[in-house]
Amino acid sequence: MTGSSLHNETHRQSRFERSRELQRRAHQIIPGGCHTYAKGDDQFPFMAPGFIQKGSGCHVWDVDGNKYIEYGMGCRAVSLGHAFEPVVAAVKAELGNGANFTRPAAIEIECAEELLAMIPGSEMCKFAKDGSSVTTAALKLARAKTGRDKVALCSDHPFFSVNDWFIGTTAINAGIPQGIKELSVTFRYNDPDSLRHVFEQNPDQIAAVILEPAKYSDPEDFFLHRVKEICEEFGAVFILDEMITGFRWANGGAQQYYDIQPHLSTFGKALANGFSVSAMVGNRDLMEFGGLYHNKQRVFLLSTTHGAESHALAAAIATIRFYQDHPVIETLAAQGSKLKTGLEEVIEKNGVAGFVEVIGKPCNLVFATRDTEYKPSQGFRTLLMQELIQRGVLGPSLVISYSHADQDISETVEAFDAALSVYRQALNEGYEKYLVGRTTQVVYRDRNAPEFQQMEW
Repeated sequence: MTGSSLHNETHRQSRFERSRELQRRAHQIIPGGCHTYAKGDDQFPFMAPGFIQKGSGCHVWDVDGNKYIEYGMGCRAVSLGHAFEPVVAAVKAELGNGANFTRPAAIEIECAEELLAMIPGSEMCKFAKDGSSVTTAALKLARAKTGRDKVALCSDHPFFSVNDWFIGTTAINAGIPQGIKELSVTFRYNDPDSLRHVFEQNPDQIAAVILEPAKYSDPEDFFLHRVKEICEEFGAVFILDEMITGFRWANGGAQQYYDIQPHLSTFGKALANGFSVSAMVGNRDLMEFGGLYHNKQRVFLLSTTHGAESHALAAAIATIRFYQDHPVIETLAAQGSKLKTGLEEVIEKNGVAGFVEVIGKPCNLVFATRDTEYKPSQGFRTLLMQELIQRGVLGPSLVISYSHADQDISETVEAFDAALSVYRQALNEGYEKYLVGRTTQVVYRDRNAPEFQQMEW
């Protein structure tokens, strides 16, 4: 390494001195160094901020004072913007009343009514704090209704729950009994025959089918309607997981966008603009199994100490009302389209078409990175993220928010333009020449990569 390059490298690393100190401490007291695997050190380049200090709109500042345009927005939970004033104001107003009581708070009814009015056809809802709780509760309800044990989930959708029924289907399934793993079966998106085959291979055993309404491609040939028909033919419960699509595809979720009504559906993430609220909604004849006024066998559906914290529900109400009063969905689509158009132009300009690709609906964009043989590459993904971070863009995805203004998009495109120039060179010379440190890793892996098996800083 030359004297000049050594100086540049030392300067780049000095940007994250405080982050490095905190990372060392975090891994000593927190397994994984954080509380969400998607936010872990193995998901970002070595030359990346380790900790965020604050956010405003679509901008964040790390603990070393570096400023970034952020994409992904809290794992897609912040659709309006960080510290969004109408939501923050509602939370502040409610906090003065206390957060949790011995009996329900009236705001629970208010929030339930607001949410149910937002989602066509929904009749009852139950709140919790995270997506895993409500997806798992939906399966419990389906099992109680049908008297069956197995569940079918879409293998093309990367995450449904931290609970055993889903993690048991992944490569990181240590600690999950084999008997639990055998209760989950999978099918493919946009392939109704694969779902029908699952039912035929497991006669009278499948209680529920769960999938996201869409990921990066729309349902083809009324796929979601076919899924519902197959579920009803075989007596199973049809569940849509709207953690991501809810509050991005349409005010009433992707089920409204695609004109399909599931038996149950689950929402979270953007429901309260980053505050911790999730919800299961559905038909009364199913949901009332978890209620008091019936003579059927009871279902211990959801019972969480913090599930109805009043300030979080105030955040949800403020978020829902802002969606109703402002063109949030339209803005996400419009700004995402501008971003995609601009990025495709600089991809073509830098001669990396096919190697870098922007994928998904404008409100939920991601990018793909490929090597010289057009195969998915973690090494090139790490390099691109590294170069974007150096230019003030923090983005494991391109998921946009209501706060991303035209100037932010222009600056993002400029950062990509410069980063893709490095990518082009790396295609000729190898990403290793330009990458500082190790590559990122996929979350679902059986073992840590060698460079992560011992903490070194």
